Amino acid sequence: MCQLKRERVITNEALDKVPSVAVIGSGYWGKNLVRNFHNIGVLKLVCDKNGTLLDKVREQYAGVETCLAFNDVILHDNINTVVISTPAETHYRLAREALLSKKHVFVEKPLSLHENEGHELVSLAKENNRRLMVGHLLQYHPVFVRLKELATTGKLGRINYIYSNRLNLGKIRSEENILWSFAPHDISMILSLAGEDPESVMATGGNYLHQKIADVTTTHLEFSSGLQAHIFVSWLHPFKEQKLILVGDRKMAVFDDTKPWGHKLLLYPHKIAWQNNVPVPDRAEPERVVVTPDEPLLLECQHFLQCIQNGSKPKTDGNEGLRVLRVLNASQRSIYQNGGKIDLKTLDTKSKQLSIQQESFIHPAAVIDDGSEVGTGTKI
Repeated sequence: MCQLKRERVITNEALDKVPSVAVIGSGYWGKNLVRNFHNIGVLKLVCDKNGTLLDKVREQYAGVETCLAFNDVILHDNINTVVISTPAETHYRLAREALLSKKHVFVEKPLSLHENEGHELVSLAKENNRRLMVGHLLQYHPVFVRLKELATTGKLGRINYIYSNRLNLGKIRSEENILWSFAPHDISMILSLAGEDPESVMATGGNYLHQKIADVTTTHLEFSSGLQAHIFVSWLHPFKEQKLILVGDRKMAVFDDTKPWGHKLLLYPHKIAWQNNVPVPDRAEPERVVVTPDEPLLLECQHFLQCIQNGSKPKTDGNEGLRVLRVLNASQRSIYQNGGKIDLKTLDTKSKQLSIQQESFIHPAAVIDDGSEVGTGTKI
């Protein structure tokens, strides 16, 4: 009897590593996830509140199940992996329910809107031994992978600063501002390149189409190493521009995602010569870095499935999503303060104090010395 039970557990574990995917949301971006997971051969179900979109799914992908209610996905015994491509404000709730149902979760950026929600999702994934991955797509772009290799191996020299432009005319959203819509990709790439979290954040925004939704934002990050980074995003721009630029003391690199393959990554070996104590630029012709053209989204989907099968940590796991979310929230707070500087170390201290206060009772007049530990349920 015990032997039979043990064999059944092993069988279930083996089956659990064979991804069976449900995609939640098949609209603007979700349809691309549907296409890729179907082409890989693991798509079993598509869930969407829009019946017209589901009709298109059934026409295009014979044999794929569809449903209108997320609860049908949760109760589906043969679905062990959920891919979420819905509005940002729904990410936490859907991801939480999926993790509680012991399903692996891929959620499009951002992980959630609030850091406490993000922490809960990370904890749930760990408790249930499930993979949680955030769709920071550009970390899987072959050009970015090559760029990071050049940066981390010292080919560019010491990186002085990084800046990114993600600009376009549309797609204009009404449920989130441009910071939350465009900037997560750039923040994710910059944190990956920096290898550290910023010490402070300053951001400004402009509301031109909607009184409460920023169409244009600029964000400035400062790191303890001396590295600085700048992010400019807008959906109110006359043309499309997607550039990430690294300025090193040996070479400068430009990743321009609007260019055709073979021209997306250029290195500029410019030098600064000093003549009579005056810096004079010595310009050089750019060097083209050829990268194999692969679809980033396909690589991202494959990476997620591989992590499920071999139990490894995704490159953009829940903790990486939390780091990006932390910068997003600090940027939003700075915008509310008209560009005020947000010290992330101070913010972390206040967050920890709030967490202690939520778990215990601390009277507002009480003074807690730095370094003190307050146990759960303590009354001061």
